[in-house]
Amino acid sequence: MKGRVHSIETYGTVDGPGVRFVVFFQGCPLQCKYCHNRDTWDVFGGELVKSRDIINHFKKYLSFYLNSGGGLTASGGEPTLQPEFLRTLFAETKRLGANTALDTTGHVDIANAEIFLDVTDLVLLDIKIMDREKHKDLTGVSNERIINFSKYLEKIGKPIWIRHVVIPGITDSQDDIYGMANFIKEMDNVEKVELLPYNKFGVEKWKALGSEYPLEGIKPPSRELLKDIAGDYQSLGIEITIG
Repeated sequence: MKGRVHSIETYGTVDGPGVRFVVFFQGCPLQCKYCHNRDTWDVFGGELVKSRDIINHFKKYLSFYLNSGGGLTASGGEPTLQPEFLRTLFAETKRLGANTALDTTGHVDIANAEIFLDVTDLVLLDIKIMDREKHKDLTGVSNERIINFSKYLEKIGKPIWIRHVVIPGITDSQDDIYGMANFIKEMDNVEKVELLPYNKFGVEKWKALGSEYPLEGIKPPSRELLKDIAGDYQSLGIEITIG
């Protein structure tokens, strides 16, 4: 089977437990204003790659991943746009004894999710913001499907790590923090919550594609701000780490 792939990283350390082999899928239904992989949006971009070629690449370092407690992570873009290809990669990974992690926006159709979730060990859920209007402004889409997918993951007991990007002036208001905290507290399958600082690593990609970067004037949050926000979450009963 073939799928559209943007790139592959063989030594990922922030995309799940242990050391990860990270496959960045091509195509994304969101158009986040701060996206650092702007070149993954086009569903017809990237390269068509055979699943067996990816697995053969993965197998070269298999003992390394197994010894670290790591495995294969599907990231993007949005991997769930290619559900059959995703399932094939995850099924082969598990057959080799390694674990699987899905890094997703959560903008997932439940019928598609049922194709691959039984071979998915962990979901890294990138929650942008809870306010629906702000979410649509920030990403171009409603968060209704994301919320529904999150509830489905809880229903089936699938372990998740929630990752949330702090963008000064956009996702860091008290209302945003309370909304996110209440959402997290409603779920009993959350193993980890991580605050990630907004960065401008992708600005040059936007420019290379002839696109104006929407958040040009916004600076990354200071460490002090991240600590303050983490404290706010902890005061609301949410254990949190800073990435």
